[in-house]
Amino acid sequence: MESLYDYSLENLSKKMVEIGQKSFRAIQIYSWLYQKRVNNIDLMSDISLSFREKLKEDFFLYNPKIIRKQVSYDGTVKLLLELEDGMSVETVLMRYDYGNAVCVSSQVGCNMGCKFCASGLIKKQRDLKAYEMILQVMKIQEYLDEEGKNERVSHVVIMGSGEPFDNYDNVMNFIKIINEQKGLAIGARHITVSTSGIPDKIIKYSKEGIQVNLAISLHASNNETRNKIMPVNKAYPLEVLFDAIKQYETNSGRRVTIEYILLKDLNDSIKNAQELASLLKGTFAYVNLIPYNEVKENEFKRSSKENVRSFYEELKRIGVNVTIRKEFGTDIDAACGQLRAKKEGVISE
Repeated sequence: MESLYDYSLENLSKKMVEIGQKSFRAIQIYSWLYQKRVNNIDLMSDISLSFREKLKEDFFLYNPKIIRKQVSYDGTVKLLLELEDGMSVETVLMRYDYGNAVCVSSQVGCNMGCKFCASGLIKKQRDLKAYEMILQVMKIQEYLDEEGKNERVSHVVIMGSGEPFDNYDNVMNFIKIINEQKGLAIGARHITVSTSGIPDKIIKYSKEGIQVNLAISLHASNNETRNKIMPVNKAYPLEVLFDAIKQYETNSGRRVTIEYILLKDLNDSIKNAQELASLLKGTFAYVNLIPYNEVKENEFKRSSKENVRSFYEELKRIGVNVTIRKEFGTDIDAACGQLRAKKEGVISE
């Protein structure tokens, strides 16, 4: 059986015809799932009883259980969700002035092994299907609905646990579904995919013909430092990665965001800022500096506010387009994978 949440509207329309129904049935189902937000085939009252029974034979709907919920003073909400097979995954609601963003995980665990990241403390157990990513968004929407403020999820960032380009097809299906106008209608430019840097997938992504944003988790200004903290760099050093970034910009006509976590005494010097600016020559990329959320189980510390500001000012002086990311959930387990790692006993409570 397959989940109804795993279907784009186009594919669901085709599926309806295959099972002997009119294609408009797909629009009816989408309305129940995404506009009325009903996660129960029996409650789809404008669909005949006989067809509802047929749907239950061929498809399933599943509502993940919330294992843990953390709510920050700033309104950030972090959920640890239990999936059908008992595995768990994190998702986060972040509230901006411009809307509500959901940070979605793409895998259970992660094989990238980034040394500073709580997600990397637990190896990848499996990829998430598109519907399991959809359900993360729907659980956050359910939370917003319960608040009664008539708010909706307006932005999605695929930046949670896992490497999205290591689960490429499911992630692309997920994007198509949430972008559908008769569904969640989340604009393409309000969706961001974040990768640690897999060049062939970056180039493939550049040819998709979509307006979805791309972010690169860089976090180092030279190969020596990146090799120490991001094993992916040993396979794809910075020269190879930036060749792919330039091809992406040429093919897509879009720029990338460079994500750069500032780690004390490792990548936060003025020299590092200058090296980073040198890497960016020949691209249209802009930099998002990220204050680090510390994890007890690793050695890294966050840069001082003074170093963050100095790094920022040096990039500005050189002419790099740069921002400092607003922090969310500093009073809860803000780091990606931290809540699940605690549940699994990999890091301490």
